[in-house]
Amino acid sequence: MADDADVIVIGAGLAGLVATAELVDAGKKVILLDQEPEESMGGQAHWSFGGLFFVDSPEQRRFRVKDSRELAMQDWLGTAGFDRPEDHWPRQWAEAYVDFAAGEKRAWLHAQGMRFFPVVGWAERGGYDATGHGNSVPRFHITWGTGPGVVAPFERRVREGVARGLVQLRFRHRVTGLARSAGAVDTVTGEVLEASGAERGTASSRAVTGEFTYRAQAVIVTSGGIGGNHDLVRAQWPERLGTPPAHMLSGVPAHVDGLMLGIAEAAGGSQINRDRMWHYTEGIQNWNPIWAKHGIRILPGPSSLWFDARGKRLPVPLFPGFDTLGTLDHIMKSGHDYTWFVLDQRIIGKEFALSGSEQNPDLTGKSVRDVIGRARADVPAPVKAFMDNGADFVVEKDLASLVRGMNKLTGEPLIDEAGLRREIVARDREIGNPFTKDLQVMAVRGARKYLGDKLIRTAAPHRILDPAAGPLIAVKLHILTRKSLGGLETDLSSRVLAEPAGGTDRGAPVPGLYAAGEAAGFGGGGVHGYRSLEGTFLGGCIYSGRTAGRAAARAVG
Repeated sequence: MADDADVIVIGAGLAGLVATAELVDAGKKVILLDQEPEESMGGQAHWSFGGLFFVDSPEQRRFRVKDSRELAMQDWLGTAGFDRPEDHWPRQWAEAYVDFAAGEKRAWLHAQGMRFFPVVGWAERGGYDATGHGNSVPRFHITWGTGPGVVAPFERRVREGVARGLVQLRFRHRVTGLARSAGAVDTVTGEVLEASGAERGTASSRAVTGEFTYRAQAVIVTSGGIGGNHDLVRAQWPERLGTPPAHMLSGVPAHVDGLMLGIAEAAGGSQINRDRMWHYTEGIQNWNPIWAKHGIRILPGPSSLWFDARGKRLPVPLFPGFDTLGTLDHIMKSGHDYTWFVLDQRIIGKEFALSGSEQNPDLTGKSVRDVIGRARADVPAPVKAFMDNGADFVVEKDLASLVRGMNKLTGEPLIDEAGLRREIVARDREIGNPFTKDLQVMAVRGARKYLGDKLIRTAAPHRILDPAAGPLIAVKLHILTRKSLGGLETDLSSRVLAEPAGGTDRGAPVPGLYAAGEAAGFGGGGVHGYRSLEGTFLGGCIYSGRTAGRAAARAVG
């Protein structure tokens, strides 16, 4: 039987598009499969803020940020905490990815038409010692055009491949099995789902209208993670984080279900680090949802006071934007699965950004005028919409009313006004003095030494209870599912490895089977280890997708 293509790519998200584009450049014939309608091409990258991790970039240097490959690697290793035999390949992927981010990454993307917002963000600041978790310097580069701007050059290259007769797009094709001939994975089977006009991100029909079988010399799995499958998230929830939360929001649509990982595993692939995952602690219910349980993440500056469900301030260094999983660990030991930001309008106006391309129309639409207008507004329009319509926002002129609203929102009188006032007043007393013992106040002042933060991300220190800075605002924060940090184990050529025969040796490659993107833990089966430095998910899809496409192109005849 003749092959239907040289390579089959499963998943039309960012990693799948990059892999397909590289195969097209090599003149290979590709079938690109996805269970969703064509409207959803680009997958979760489309919805992203477009953050990319670069090292020693022109944008950093313009803001006098001194970065280096050595400093970035120190931060990566301190953050990842690699400590398992399974981390053999993830660690090698980490070294290769940091080399990419410090080397050709930006120039390669720029040559394809991508441009970047001039102010570099500072995510995951850590707050520990120099060898611990976090970014020592700002490295979060926002793509001009956000997520759609990241997807565009690779979608363009794929569609050029369609025009040249090299790429067949097969949407509404749900893979159910992988099979081998002569020892190599070369056959993909599945179900054809009925045509759907569902808009991007919304639920599409699962009615089956037929079956398919395709053959190729190689198969690349780029099907994403498990964030939309709460049952699987809970089943793989790490013991170190205690009991899984009873209530979670979804940062991704329900079709991000992780089922393809099990199919690849059944074909002989090794899936590792299942218990490593990346969920946000600053999730809010979307007042205008696109998918079920749709949550939006607040990208906070460092000034909001963070309290647990009973009104106790979170410990050092669990400040907004410092340590996502450290905060998650603390929350899961608190007895409740939600927390609170308490702040004022002056802080929310300058420090709140919302994750997602649809929440940043100025950047997504590449409008310089709208970006300037956003900077001049007391509160940016997307944030103001949540203040006015969001179910998790309490806005009041005085603290007593704010506390009543917080307790009414949860249905439990857990917040004591006197206790909350004591915490805020104590913090406010530290503001009027250039000296302080409050490490969050120190962190705010330190942030403002970076010009990018001072201009657009960190409010000038002031008393939260100052009426001139009001009204007061409380935001109920939920756990928001997002990324799988583990996945299919791959070598540096993106070849999926089999389960090791024994001992500490890793398995041999499964012939014909490759994986990239979140399905491969963004490289190796877990390039991030336990934690992420942020801006590394899109970049991980790009780098691993490129690697898989080039490796498969070399391998097929």
